[in-house]
Amino acid sequence: MIRSLSLHGRRFSRVTLSLFLLAAMVAVGTPTFAGDGASADLSPAKATAKAPETFRVRFETTEGNFEVDVTRAWAPLGVDRFYNLVKMGYFTDVGFYRVIDGFMVQFGFHGDPKVNDMWHTASIKDDPVTQSNQPGMLTFANRGRNTRTTQMFINTANNNYLDGMGFAPLGKIVGDEGMAVVAKLYKGYGEGAPMGSGPNQAMLKSQGNAYLKKNFPELSYIKKVVLVKQPAKAGTP
Repeated sequence: MIRSLSLHGRRFSRVTLSLFLLAAMVAVGTPTFAGDGASADLSPAKATAKAPETFRVRFETTEGNFEVDVTRAWAPLGVDRFYNLVKMGYFTDVGFYRVIDGFMVQFGFHGDPKVNDMWHTASIKDDPVTQSNQPGMLTFANRGRNTRTTQMFINTANNNYLDGMGFAPLGKIVGDEGMAVVAKLYKGYGEGAPMGSGPNQAMLKSQGNAYLKKNFPELSYIKKVVLVKQPAKAGTP
C-alpha cells in the first residue's frame, strides 16, 4: 500500500509527492524515433567525464534564460551525471512536463523515445544529502534507492522534507532574475496523470515530444543547456 502525504491541504501518493517516476514504464502507441546516429551520440556509455569542482550552466528556455551554479562537493555522482548530460546536449528540446505551483518544476524525459529507452536503466548510486531542497535548488528525481538517471526538478518552495527522503541538491539557480524565469514556466496542466490532468510519464517515455506537443501544446521547453564560461576572479591570470 502506498502511504499518502499532504501538501497545502491536498493529498498525493508518496510516489507522486516524492518525485518517484512511474514504476511501470510500458510502451504505448507508435513512437517517433530520431536517427540512429543522433541517438548514439546520447548514449549513457559516453557519460564518463568527471565534472569540475564548480561550474555554471545556462538554461535557454521558451520563457527566457536562467543560470545554475553547480558544486560537485554537494553531490559528486549527481553532478558528474548532470555535467555529462549537459556536455552531450541531452537537454535540447526537453519539456518542463510537470510544473506544480508551490512545489517544483520537473523535466528530464528526452524528446526521442529511443533515447529514453537507453537511459531508463542507466542509474547512478545515491549521494549523501548535504544541502536542503530550498527554493531554487536543482535536484535529481528518482524512483527509489540508487535509481537516478536523467529526471531532475527545480524546487520552487521550501521542500526540506525531501532531504530526509534522499533527494540531494547539486546546484542553485543564480539570482532572483533566474527564479523569475522559472516562475514563467507554464503550470496550467498541473500534476501528471493519473493524479491530475498533466502528461502521463509512461506515455511521455514511449512517445516523446510527439505526445507532448500533440496533447499539451502550452508546455514550456528547454531549448538547450550550455556550460557558461565565468569571468576570472580579480588577480587570476
